Amino acid sequence: MKRLLEGPALRTGVVAAVALAGGLLSAPPAVASATTAATVTTSVTLTADASALARPRNGTILYDRISGGQGRLKIKNGAARDGVVALVRGKTKAISIYVRAKSTATITDVRDGTYRIYFTTGTRFSTSKGRFTRNPVYQRFNEKLKFRTTATTLPGWSLTLHTVRGGNARTTGVSPKDFPA
Repeated sequence: MKRLLEGPALRTGVVAAVALAGGLLSAPPAVASATTAATVTTSVTLTADASALARPRNGTILYDRISGGQGRLKIKNGAARDGVVALVRGKTKAISIYVRAKSTATITDVRDGTYRIYFTTGTRFSTSKGRFTRNPVYQRFNEKLKFRTTATTLPGWSLTLHTVRGGNARTTGVSPKDFPA
């Protein structure tokens, strides 16, 4: 004779089946009898900004509004902290790229134009905020970079985010609110 589950045992079996179907349990539920009631408890802990604080890969383009040109910008970050470089044309942020510490990244499709270059370094980058959440430093290069493609030349620049002896680029600190996030 088959036994029919009723009452609390039936509900426990249904809850366990739903939890298994949703991938919340890794083992099958215990067999419930008609005389004992069991409780299935599932605990899931999520951090609010865990995915937002994931460290981007080196060379990740974070923002791309003006690209499609033939210009190249090579960025070397010899510093101990990750960095983000943002190209601004006029008052419009054009492109930004993530450059990990002790790494080099290249933007290969910069359109012709004159760009002001901003950069920030820090730790714990938040992709949702577009900023470092710990120890951020915000700067910009004093000189603007001009990209101009001709029939015989393709424009290209190389920048370093760390101090170089004999380097020819000067920087100025900027307020976090003035950084093009």
